[in-house]
Amino acid sequence: MRTVTEIDADIARVRAEMQNVHGTTTEVYARIVGYYRSVRNWNRGKREEYNHRKLFIADEQRIEEHMGAFDLVQVPGKNSNAVISETCAIETAQAEGEARYELYVRKTCPNCPPVKECCTSLPLSGEQIDVDTPEGFARASALGVFSAPTVIFFDQSGHETGRAHSVKEIRSLSNAYAGEPVLSF
Repeated sequence: MRTVTEIDADIARVRAEMQNVHGTTTEVYARIVGYYRSVRNWNRGKREEYNHRKLFIADEQRIEEHMGAFDLVQVPGKNSNAVISETCAIETAQAEGEARYELYVRKTCPNCPPVKECCTSLPLSGEQIDVDTPEGFARASALGVFSAPTVIFFDQSGHETGRAHSVKEIRSLSNAYAGEPVLSF
């Protein structure tokens, strides 16, 4: 059996050791020009760009609530990452004449201009939202938008019918069913 004095001595020794504990440098990896690389190995310009990036923080419960509302499936026969809702597709909303879209963009996004151009030719009313503004960031967070550009299509009752992140995905959504273009370009 140990005495109280021995236990106090052990506690004092451990506390002294803990004061001299120093961690190691954490290696941070981030995506740059299509691949992941250690941030400390980036050139000065890329490190400065990294400091200006905004992080989207996902709330898992909101994502599950949002994604649980739709029965999402891969578009059959299409070589695309676009997913659409099986129960409420864009052509249904378009037939009722009330479909709309929201386009989430950033000023510094190199992929946003072609998607903006494509959206201007859509036969839908739409809104462009800059996620660099506090209001745009709040709206993007509320809908679970994790990257720019993102186009969200809504039907007349305000339900999301599909998402796209590129011109190719927008076009595949328009040709999703029966090969007939719903949204012509």
